[in-house]
Amino acid sequence: MGPAPTGQQLRGATGGPEVIEPSFEGTGKKGKKPSSRKRGVTESQAENLLQPVKLSKAELYKEPTNEELNRLRETEILFHSSLLRLQVEELLKEVKLSEKKKDRIDAFLLEVNHRIKRVPSTPESELTDQAWLPAGIRVPFHQVPYTVKGSFHFLPPAQVTVVGSYLLGTCIRPDITVDMALTMPREILQDKDLLNQRYFRKRALYLAHLAHYLARDPLFGSVRFSYTNGCHMKPSLLLRPHGKDERLVTVRLHPCPPSDFFRPCRLLPTKNNVRSAWYRGQSPPEDGKPDPPTPHYNTWVLQDTALGSHVQLLSNVLGSAPGLKDGVALLKIWLRQRELDKGLGGFSGFLISMLVAFLASTRKIHTTMSGYQVLRSVLQFLATTDLTVNGISLCLSSDPSLPALADFHQAFPVVFLDPSGRLNLCADVTASTYHQVQHEARLSMALLDSKTDDGFQLLLMTPKPMIRAFDHVLHLRPLSRLQAACHQLKLWPELQDNGGDYISASLGPLTTLLEKGLGSRLQLLAHSRPPVPEWDISQDPPKHKDSGTLTLGLLLQPEGLTTVLELGPEADQPEAVDFRQFWGSRSELRRFQDGAIREAVVWEATSLCQKRLIPHKVVTHLLALHADIPDNCVHYVGGFLDALIQGLKETSSTGEEALAVAICCYDDLSRMLWGLEGLPLTVSAVQGAHPVLRYTEVFPPTPVQPACSFYEQLRERASLLPRLDKPCPAYVEPISMVCHLEGSGQWPQEAEAIRRVRAAFQLRLAELLRQQHGLLCRATATHTDVLKDGFVFRIRVAYQREPQILKEVRNPQGMISLRDTPESLRLERDSRHLPLLTSALHGLQQHHPAFSGVARLAKRWVRAQLLGEGFSDESLDLVAAALFLHPEPFTPPSSPQVGFLRFLSLVSTFDWKNNPLIVNLNNELTAEEQVEIRSSFLAARTRLPVMVIITPQDRKSSVWTQDGPSAQILQQLVILAAKALPVLEKQLMDPWGPGDIRTVFRPPLDMYDVLIHLYARHIPRHRQAVDSPAASFCRGLLNKPGPSSLMPVLGYDPPQLYLAQLREAFGDLALFFYDQHGGEVIGVLWKPTSFQPQPFKASSMKGHMVVSQSGELVLLPNIEAILEDFAVMGEGLVQAVEARSERWTV
Repeated sequence: MGPAPTGQQLRGATGGPEVIEPSFEGTGKKGKKPSSRKRGVTESQAENLLQPVKLSKAELYKEPTNEELNRLRETEILFHSSLLRLQVEELLKEVKLSEKKKDRIDAFLLEVNHRIKRVPSTPESELTDQAWLPAGIRVPFHQVPYTVKGSFHFLPPAQVTVVGSYLLGTCIRPDITVDMALTMPREILQDKDLLNQRYFRKRALYLAHLAHYLARDPLFGSVRFSYTNGCHMKPSLLLRPHGKDERLVTVRLHPCPPSDFFRPCRLLPTKNNVRSAWYRGQSPPEDGKPDPPTPHYNTWVLQDTALGSHVQLLSNVLGSAPGLKDGVALLKIWLRQRELDKGLGGFSGFLISMLVAFLASTRKIHTTMSGYQVLRSVLQFLATTDLTVNGISLCLSSDPSLPALADFHQAFPVVFLDPSGRLNLCADVTASTYHQVQHEARLSMALLDSKTDDGFQLLLMTPKPMIRAFDHVLHLRPLSRLQAACHQLKLWPELQDNGGDYISASLGPLTTLLEKGLGSRLQLLAHSRPPVPEWDISQDPPKHKDSGTLTLGLLLQPEGLTTVLELGPEADQPEAVDFRQFWGSRSELRRFQDGAIREAVVWEATSLCQKRLIPHKVVTHLLALHADIPDNCVHYVGGFLDALIQGLKETSSTGEEALAVAICCYDDLSRMLWGLEGLPLTVSAVQGAHPVLRYTEVFPPTPVQPACSFYEQLRERASLLPRLDKPCPAYVEPISMVCHLEGSGQWPQEAEAIRRVRAAFQLRLAELLRQQHGLLCRATATHTDVLKDGFVFRIRVAYQREPQILKEVRNPQGMISLRDTPESLRLERDSRHLPLLTSALHGLQQHHPAFSGVARLAKRWVRAQLLGEGFSDESLDLVAAALFLHPEPFTPPSSPQVGFLRFLSLVSTFDWKNNPLIVNLNNELTAEEQVEIRSSFLAARTRLPVMVIITPQDRKSSVWTQDGPSAQILQQLVILAAKALPVLEKQLMDPWGPGDIRTVFRPPLDMYDVLIHLYARHIPRHRQAVDSPAASFCRGLLNKPGPSSLMPVLGYDPPQLYLAQLREAFGDLALFFYDQHGGEVIGVLWKPTSFQPQPFKASSMKGHMVVSQSGELVLLPNIEAILEDFAVMGEGLVQAVEARSERWTV
């Protein structure tokens, strides 16, 4: 991933996430290899691990005190576990303000109040005459159109009141904002200020005059303008203290009218207060058609008049109920982690506080509840209540003059009325945002109901940025293009209502349009909210087009992604006209097999990769047709990473189809094995044991037919050999499968005899397949290779009792005991665990089609970092599977892109030291069994590998990580994942394109001591490199595969053979790293103990030289000779050996 960060090296990087750090394998006495169980840990690590608390017998059986009993009872009633209570209490301590800071903030607020009241008044002038404003001060308002009636003069506020969460005690760190309401004197305002933005312009001028005087005061380090909740009609003034307290608090000033100044009946959602003739600069229409209502405009005025009453209501509800305050704080954290609380139309902390007040008024929550119970109750309400259909109200009045809920539903997508019955608190919340809140609430309730140990972490401590929460995202840019969309969609009334904000005006219609078009493909559509800007008081307010980018997130429905047909109504139905109008030229008449003639839309897509990107075609077509937004203004992010797992000539597919072809061929061969006649024992089971058969092979195999002229031929064995004068032939890896034979009393009971019988079965198997099915076979003592339809399968015969027989150990007295041996463990892993895992992951792919792409991208990235040798295929497949089986707090990925981002997040944030990664395949493990697994893990931690992955079939030993990774390799992977994730997310969220998406896949080479450069001619998988070469070498395959009478060269990979020799010769001195997918460089890292003087021994001279130190002969590594050996051993393959001598000294 680009250049490596300085100092973050495999030999013990600092500053990264904490993992176990044992010494390097093989750095002890020469020739003595530590066992796989002990290699991962040393005695010193036990100090850093979580250990059970040891209590004396007296402490263990001591009777609980009354206080402890009361706390236990309270915990049982108010929380579902003691752990959760402790976590919640610690979190609340962390986010709440300390008393010391409150005192400092109070003192600052007192000073602000004094200074505001001392601001001098100004003479009266027309609203359009702004010459009285001092030079360098700009009005924080878009005055379009500029001409407006009315006059203005400044007077100090009649009242300065602290409102909002600070006063209520529900504000949370780190950003503390205190809202102050400045009640403007009645003399400033006039009866008709409601019309044509006059009130809002006076409000802006009031702030501009305040800003001029406060900016000169040394008390303030910063005086800037901003928008209230992102609403451009309502600027506010931000004040921050000077000096060391600059980050202590931000005071936000809100000018507002006296609460009873404007008549409420003029601010109903059905009333108009922005005249079309004034706004559009046209004469009134002669037909007498009334002006359209301005519900949002009216709401923004009402919000200012209700500031005091809302604070009073919340103070009455929350004042004497600490549990409710805690609940509001927890809900604010919940919203912030999901990016739902910021910007215009966000589900703000104020809204959630009012919702708590509503639930308290309807007795759905009680003042004695704990913060956790309030959190649960509010989430339950949100998950089950759709405010876009059935609005709620805090109003208890039965006054018939009040508007009905139906009036508000007609004007707003989401309805939640305040106690006055006239103000919709959710006026700015779009239907998409509320549905996103509902969706998140449902996920959170499911998480809380599962009562998992890490529920608190997932619910309140895990951020959910849009790029990681949604399968695809699209950016609309430039934003000025939405002006054309407003004209195309005829949104003049909305523009008039929103004061010219074409983003807010077009957002609702655009999301509705796309939701209708995406239909069954879509689970949820969400949109970003433009960030709330700040700007200097000497600058004009930012224009709408400068609000950044509008980003839409698509959460896809896996079941709907595979269809390429949008089925419309029958041609003679009246709905057919609407269907044709909606889809435009894409709609066509089609006759179906049942004889019906229907309107239909067909999308061209053959591969799963193309089908996943049909939403891209839908979105661009509908936006161009209905909103006049062309393709080049839509930047769709959904398939940029697909290129990393595509073959050179397979740009339209990510390989799922090629894998399915190989699996189909495997199924045919399985049926042949089942039906073989003439075997002494019948076949009891045939199981796959290869990544291809679980859809996780990074580059799927393709049918091969060797070009005979490229090879030397061994006619007597029907085999081929590579020629020295030709480039290395194509890499062909056999697909492993296990053939179990039925049990019989005729099987021998000795290990060597069983091996010989198995060898006989391998020969007989090859003979029968050749005779009965005409397949080309090559048998050995351990396996039989079969060539079928261009694929090579490696069949291993297995006897179910063989692992147990290998465990039998006879003592001198003749007694037999069972003991695990390396050979028995390997055989049990290959013949029992691996087929079961392959079958389970094959099933997972059927439920989650994106699993294949995610697992393959993950393995491609790990190997591209040169760390592939440290992680088994199966361990990485299981980590990818965990993203689908345990996706909380997300939903299972439906695209490889979002799955890969979550893989990087999981690897970089998971606590590998103190937790096992439990992958509950087929949901076989109960909650109680998972608790037991975690307990036994802590008790046995020092005996387990560094990385522990548990499955239902492997509950204790973590069989797939026994041989690696080492602590340093895992540490490096964690560091690289933590660095890659923000880089990749930033690239994908860039509205102008991701740039070079392969950046995070390129390995950091500056961390290695020696680089061994290889000739591409002898790298068989050269075309699979991250940066695929423009041209490579012919690898001896025919373009059109057909039947072959010769077995291709299998598993021939010169770089891997060279690596094996290097590790055997110099494994005690160095570590070697390589990307098996076309890597041109081998990285060499000296072990920390390599350069320590060793006592002279004649048997230890290999790679060393004798040096005299302090009169004694000692051994030091002979670096020059070792580097020369690197080149000699790789003659013909090694292009150059680059020694980075500045990184190490002898």
